[in-house]
Amino acid sequence: MTIQCDIAIIGGGIAGYTAAIRASLAGKKVILIEKEKLGGTCLHKGCIPSKALLRSAEVYTTMLKADTYGINVEEGAVSLDFAKVQRRKDSTVEGLYKGLQYLMRKHEITVIQGSGRVIGPSIFSPKSGSVAVEFPDGEMETVVPKHLIIATGSRPRTLPGLEPMPGEIMTSDEALEMDELPESVLIVGGGVIGVEWASMLIDFGVDVTLVEAASRLLPGEDAEASAELTKQLRKRGVRILTGIQLKLDTYTYTEGQATITADTADGSVILNAERLLVSVGRQANVEGIGLENTDVRVDKGVIKVNGFFQTNEPHIYAIGDVNGGLQLAHAAAHEGIIAVDHILGGKEQAPDHSRVPRAIYSKPEIASIGLTEDEARKQGHDIKVGKVPFQAIGKAHVLGETEGFAKVIADAKTSDVLGVHLIGAHATDLLSEASLAMLLNATPWEVGQVIHPHPTLSEVMGEAMLAVNGNSIAF
Repeated sequence: MTIQCDIAIIGGGIAGYTAAIRASLAGKKVILIEKEKLGGTCLHKGCIPSKALLRSAEVYTTMLKADTYGINVEEGAVSLDFAKVQRRKDSTVEGLYKGLQYLMRKHEITVIQGSGRVIGPSIFSPKSGSVAVEFPDGEMETVVPKHLIIATGSRPRTLPGLEPMPGEIMTSDEALEMDELPESVLIVGGGVIGVEWASMLIDFGVDVTLVEAASRLLPGEDAEASAELTKQLRKRGVRILTGIQLKLDTYTYTEGQATITADTADGSVILNAERLLVSVGRQANVEGIGLENTDVRVDKGVIKVNGFFQTNEPHIYAIGDVNGGLQLAHAAAHEGIIAVDHILGGKEQAPDHSRVPRAIYSKPEIASIGLTEDEARKQGHDIKVGKVPFQAIGKAHVLGETEGFAKVIADAKTSDVLGVHLIGAHATDLLSEASLAMLLNATPWEVGQVIHPHPTLSEVMGEAMLAVNGNSIAF
């Protein structure tokens, strides 16, 4: 059977389904092909389930220190039911999954569950881009679109000798499905995923060791934010080792303990834990989707695209993690919109990476947009910096969460905002104001004139903007 459509999309994650909705709103016939479950990694194996677990960890630790807020909890009255934590996570995902299925019906998007593989030109289309879809039962169907969007996402990267193994080694995928918490975990990789899991697991009472090959955690973030997070994680009991190289061939697992040797600046150390969590990034899903039947270029494991996310076959686009850009759900969704708009005749290209906000859901949270202080200096900017601690903000004291700061980096000559970095309570919810400021090319003075309601955490943004020119009221 052959189905013709305007746009076919391989991959039903946030990039794919956002593109599908955008195209449908424009009156296009859309077919969305997904081999697993609609929603992809973000909904089922990433953003949503991990944040549901982080929320449970946050509530648990808040209850443990309830007396700080004048609430008496008898000793032993607060306990963790991890099975119930997992059920809540699953319920959250399932509710959003049902909502997404409703959106597909609402927008009359045809969703085909099966594995899509690009095939060459056919009698229906002189261009490569037709898709052979194999269903779970082995049956086949051919989809012939005028345009094809590849949105197959990514999967956790592994290390040789440290591939996932039940009961021993896990990536974030397997960690999300743990039946029970281990007594101890060694987390390999101090990037976004690693620090989020370290923060979560220490709150759940797990003994956590976090190792990172670079000289500091979160090497892509501002150095001061990285240092503050490191301090706060250590204060909560996380053992952190940076500038470390694991000797992968030394890994053993005996009597319920994983053991591996690592080289540090001070010599070799032996690391032990009940389980290993490997969080060393993600790799694009470019295999098995028929790219060899096209002229689509794959380089260093990702699909190469232009500013509109076109491949070098102009009718084929690639969006989200598969094209090697920023591995962020909101970035992937935005790419889907730009790709579809370009198919429809639009000319707006993707913004540069400095205008894409970044969010890390550790405790305290980190949120950032634009250049770090080091990056700004290396690019030759003469900069001014405004920095205000959450300690200066009344609402932070009300919440009992005064750690962290807001930092604004501006060009001293033009007053352009070059970067904004927050670490503290609800930082990820506060960043959008900075994102809007950069979109509108607002100066720190202009943002500082915005009347922020009191008492709110949002005041830290206004104060940091004012601090750029030495005009902060609160600090």
